[in-house]
Amino acid sequence: MYHGSTVHELRITYPSWIETVVDWRRRYRTDEEKLDLAIALSRDNVERERGGPFGAAVFEVASGALVAVGVNSVVRLRNSALHAEMLALMMAHHQRQSFTLAAPALPAHELVTSCEPCAMCLGATLWSGVMRLVFGARREDAEALGFDEGPVFPESYRYLRDRGIEIVGGVRRTEARAVMHQYLSRGGTIYNR
Repeated sequence: MYHGSTVHELRITYPSWIETVVDWRRRYRTDEEKLDLAIALSRDNVERERGGPFGAAVFEVASGALVAVGVNSVVRLRNSALHAEMLALMMAHHQRQSFTLAAPALPAHELVTSCEPCAMCLGATLWSGVMRLVFGARREDAEALGFDEGPVFPESYRYLRDRGIEIVGGVRRTEARAVMHQYLSRGGTIYNR
C-alpha cells in the first residue's frame, strides 16, 4: 500500500538533448531518411545512457515534415508506457491538438520507428490515426536481447492493413539492430522481462 502524497499531474518531456539532434525544419523524403532519424535518436539515447535502444518519429506523409519524435523513456521517467513510439505519438497528438492524427483537417501522418512495435505500441499505432507504419529492426531482434514484445500475431498486422494502414518493415534493419547490440554491450537495462 502506498502511503506517500497523491500525485495529480503526469509530466512527460523530451530529454534535454533532443534539440541537438533533431532538425525540425527539415523535410524527410524517403523511408530511409526517416529511419536514419529514428536510428540516430535511438543511438543518442543509448550513448547518453538515457534509455533503451529505440527511437521513433511521426511525419506528415506527403510533405515529409517532422511532427514529433520519441525515444524510449521507460527508465528515465519510470513509466512502462513510455516506449519511443508511445512518446512520439503522444507528442504528435499534443502538437496537432487532436486525439486522432486522422482528423479531417489534418494531413495524413506516419509513424517511423527503429524497431517493429511491441503489442502496446502496435495497438497505439491503430488508435493514433496514422496511415503508415515504417520500422527498421524486427521483433525477433529485440527479443534476442531479452525484451518481451508481447502478443503480436500475423492477424495483428492484417487488422491494421484492413483499416488502411500501410506497413513497411525491415528498412535500415542492420543499422537499427547495431544500436540494439550497442545497448546490450553497454549493460543497458532490459526492463520488461
